[in-house]
Amino acid sequence: MALALVTGMVAVAALSGCSSQGGGSGAPTLTWYINPDSGGQAEIAQRCSAQSGGAYSIKTSLLPRQASSQREQLARRLAAGDTSLDIMSLDPPFVPELAEPGFLAPVPAALAQSSTADAVEGAVKGATWKGKVVAVPFWANTQLLWYKKSVAQQAGLDMSKPVTWDQLMDAARKTHKQLGVQGIRAESMTVWVNALYESQGQSIITNPGAPGDQIQLGLDSPAGQEAARIVGTIGRDGLGGPGIATQNEDVTRQNWQGPDGSFMVNWPFVYTAAQSAVKEGTLDKSVLDDMGWALYPRVSADKETAPPFGGIVLGVGAKSRHVDQAFQAVKCITSTQNQSYYFVSNGNPPASKAAYDDPEVQKAYPMANVIRQSLELAKPRPQTQFYNEVSTGIQQRWTPLDAVTQQTPKETQDFITAVLKGDRLL
Repeated sequence: MALALVTGMVAVAALSGCSSQGGGSGAPTLTWYINPDSGGQAEIAQRCSAQSGGAYSIKTSLLPRQASSQREQLARRLAAGDTSLDIMSLDPPFVPELAEPGFLAPVPAALAQSSTADAVEGAVKGATWKGKVVAVPFWANTQLLWYKKSVAQQAGLDMSKPVTWDQLMDAARKTHKQLGVQGIRAESMTVWVNALYESQGQSIITNPGAPGDQIQLGLDSPAGQEAARIVGTIGRDGLGGPGIATQNEDVTRQNWQGPDGSFMVNWPFVYTAAQSAVKEGTLDKSVLDDMGWALYPRVSADKETAPPFGGIVLGVGAKSRHVDQAFQAVKCITSTQNQSYYFVSNGNPPASKAAYDDPEVQKAYPMANVIRQSLELAKPRPQTQFYNEVSTGIQQRWTPLDAVTQQTPKETQDFITAVLKGDRLL
């Protein structure tokens, strides 16, 4: 169980940190634990340190690249009472696990209101647990449907209108091209499966916040049957290409750029990656010029899509010795100006709606308005303090793609339920 795991980590007292100030006097040095990026968070830390007028300074500390490893490190250190965890960049799915046992300092009411008033809907949901804002939206992320205009034309698809997964599968067959999906056994599989359920109005967990042995799952449902049909068909019909079982987001991107690429679901980084490849001379400019974008595909033609939601929210450690200054710093870090800068410089979309109107953002990302629209429609992954168990269970049962059948939703639900009750192990 996730909570049992975290609670048991309290014994790891050796991980407890020292005061961020190190026992000296004067303004504290706040430690901001960041996910890997292209240097944008370090630059924002310097900016906010300078703008604080001497109230604090911020140093950054790099977390592992994998989100699961980030979760493990932060959970262990928070459980051990580490006082150096002043500010943390958190993947939204892991927020409930950290908020439930009180590892996150309460967000001041004024900051909770101001930071969510202009935020896209997906970011607000990702920062909220049991009706309370427990973290502050920083940047948001969502998947779009990327496509080659030439292939869409060949397939006879009008990309100015919503398209469905069935239309994409038919287009792949007609053009003899590959669909870009993430078929690897990893978090990306949960992202895809969750989007298929949410696009049908069905949540994977129907009672978020419930104890592990009382969680009710919506996996075994008509929506699950349809999700399994889509995933299984792409796998068995070879529509994702021969290497689908090893395709993560970056491999999907690279394959899409090749001659067999057609349509691809992926995060906005693929656009800047293509631009960089053209500048480096490793990608012909014609591929970039042929690149189009649209909202995530629908499951049903008459029902709005619910794209994946990702990004980062900022939390403050409950045991930090400088909670007030940490929240002052968080307010600065998440300003509209800094969110716009972070998008332009590092490619991570803002949680702030207003940031998308920045001329520099519009210039750098011609699909900025589509990203903002997608984020308003996006739905977070299952919100639960047992997220690790739920996500791992999905990954294990929905891969490989060609083995996904109409029995998969029920098998997944039964397995996860047994794990949460302590009757089975992951």
